[in-house]
Amino acid sequence: MPKPNPVVNKQKQCYFCFNNIHQVDYKDVTILRRFLSSFAKIVARKRSKVCMTHQRQLTSAIKRARIMALLPFVQR
Repeated sequence: MPKPNPVVNKQKQCYFCFNNIHQVDYKDVTILRRFLSSFAKIVARKRSKVCMTHQRQLTSAIKRARIMALLPFVQR
């Protein structure tokens, strides 16, 4: 009989769902920078562990913040 695995695969919860944030605001640059790579690219959903609805809001908020010059398009 195999031994039970002590490591439990815990599903990480979405950052925005966990903190009860319903809308992603493009003016909140500190939160948006958490979901950018070192080259200022938007991090994939699998890597950032964000749910599908918040990932859509996140991408549009990052794009809007880039147009408003709050975030860079390309990192130097």
